[in-house]
Amino acid sequence: MDERAAMQSDGGRRSDLRFEIAEEPLRNLDEYATISIAFEVCSIFQVRGLGTGSDGFVLTEQRLDVPYRKDYDAISGGKPTEWRRRFDMSNWTLFGARDRGRLIGAAGLVFSTPSEGMFEGRADLAILWDIRVSPEVRGQGIGAALFAAAEAKARAKECREIKVETRNINVAACRFYQRLGCELRAISRHAYTEFPGEVQLLWYKDLAPGNQ
Repeated sequence: MDERAAMQSDGGRRSDLRFEIAEEPLRNLDEYATISIAFEVCSIFQVRGLGTGSDGFVLTEQRLDVPYRKDYDAISGGKPTEWRRRFDMSNWTLFGARDRGRLIGAAGLVFSTPSEGMFEGRADLAILWDIRVSPEVRGQGIGAALFAAAEAKARAKECREIKVETRNINVAACRFYQRLGCELRAISRHAYTEFPGEVQLLWYKDLAPGNQ
């Protein structure tokens, strides 16, 4: 179990936020689902391809005249409580961030599942399927701590890379993964038929020794 501390500012007052990162049983999916993954879209990334490799894309931020709220859980089949029905979860690991017992963040990491196309036929790839932090405590290192726990688990499973999907409308998530050493290696402009204006971005982090 990993314990972290952060300082939370609240109207000029400061209070200690202490949280612990640990693996969670799959039976806790109902509690997992209570953490909102929704966010405000105030800008998007325009994506331009330059070629191949880690320098193959340029992301240019574009501010929106009319911001809007995006909630992935509102998409049919997207809620954590629906995962058991949709997926084989035998190779899933859940992580939770708890502040004095209260779940304030969570992540889902998936290992080799042949039926899931995101694995590209590879057994040495781990997928960070989901990561979420309660809105009132975002920006205090909880997401980074969850990612670090997932990365450590993937290394222990002898995976060579972690792969994670974002969308161009989630600017904060893109910057988050960049800060953590992930590289944008692939995009798809037609991945989301219900949302034709959204671009799928696929990020990878090399788990070779020394690449922390």
